[in-house]
Amino acid sequence: MSLRKVQVLSWVCLVALCGGAWIFWSWQMAWSVAVGGILSIVSFMLTHQDVANFMKALDSSAEGQAEKKALKVGKTRYIIKFWLRLAIIGLVLLILIKSGKVNIFGLLVGLSTIVFTITLTTVSAAGRYIIRSRR
Repeated sequence: MSLRKVQVLSWVCLVALCGGAWIFWSWQMAWSVAVGGILSIVSFMLTHQDVANFMKALDSSAEGQAEKKALKVGKTRYIIKFWLRLAIIGLVLLILIKSGKVNIFGLLVGLSTIVFTITLTTVSAAGRYIIRSRR
């Protein structure tokens, strides 16, 4: 399964979780799930872009001194972006929780959207593999 399909499945899972939260709990719970899910999916997509760009730079580099320096700069840039993104997400979560506009449990469910999707994708792929190997 491609990463694009995982991203689409993440949005579908988020919509299902939001709908379930709205039906079984409240609008505030659905809002909290949506906020957490959007944060996690967008972070996942941005991380994917950064890793892909870093891997392209790694693949295109040669063994020269200038290329090694460029690779080191790319690696440093990737690490700085990672920590900056993590700090921004932490700050956004802190502001949301301190304001009281989100339900913490719903926020955690939303933040787990990517985990649900990856688990579902892994179980699905393993099931297809087991079924094919038994034939």
